[in-house]
Parts: sequence; C-alpha cells; structure tokens
Amino acid sequence: MRVDFVLNNAPMAVHAEPGERLIDTLRKHGILSVKRGCDSTSCGVCTVLLDGEPVPSCSQFTVRLQGKHVTTIEGIQDEAARLALYFGDEGADQCGFCNPALALVVYALKQKNPHPTDAEIASYLVGNLCRCTGYQAQHHAIRRYLEDLQ
Repeated sequence: MRVDFVLNNAPMAVHAEPGERLIDTLRKHGILSVKRGCDSTSCGVCTVLLDGEPVPSCSQFTVRLQGKHVTTIEGIQDEAARLALYFGDEGADQCGFCNPALALVVYALKQKNPHPTDAEIASYLVGNLCRCTGYQAQHHAIRRYLEDLQ
C-alpha cells in the first residue's frame, strides 16, 4: 500500500506491507539513527516524533502514517548537536546508543514546556532506558541545555 507522509519536513511516499512497522520502513529508507532495541515499546531507543509527540517506532504501523509528520534525529540536527555538547560536558554520553531517541524526547519537551521542573524532566524521560549511565548526568545536561536556551 502506498503511504504518503512527511519525514523530517520533506514529503515521502513509501510502499508498505500491512504489518510493516515504522522502524523497519525508516531503516529500509536509510534512516539508521532509529535503533532497534526491545521491539516491545519498553526501551525507547526507537523513539521518533509523530506529529510532535515522542512514540516508539516499533509500535507504529507504517500504513497508519498517511498525512502524518515523522521527525527523526536527522530532522533536528542543530538541536541535537547543541544537546550533545552538554552531554559531553556532563559525561552523560557513554556508548551513545540511546542518544538519538533521548535527544528527540528532550526536543519535544522543550517544544511543549521550555521551563520544566526537575520532576517534569524526569517524568518526560521515563520511557528512555540507558544501560550505561545512572541518569543523573543526563538530567544535569538536559537541565543546563534548557536553562541556556532561556
């Protein structure tokens, strides 16, 4: 089935099988920043923004994307590079496997709530697992990133 959607602000038309998931469609079309993790919506490493909302791409059927907007890290490269500087300063980027999805979630948070409390930051990050860090360095980096943008 032909599916037309917007990927990183550019129109995209793909052929998708009925059970094809968004993660597979994106990777098939060269978007390799969307990582495969658990395939059960538990880890968050496959997160993309769907109409501005963070969602696990392993849970989205491509055929349901008609007319929607999908954003991956490639669509927010400047913001992601800026956030990466803070992650580096805080020692929050160990292996980097979760960083693209985490950057998308932080970007979505900034769009919805540019002045979040620490509890709101923690709540927004709940679905993003990281096996390398203790989350404190990530939290400090995100806080500094958001404060510097104010």
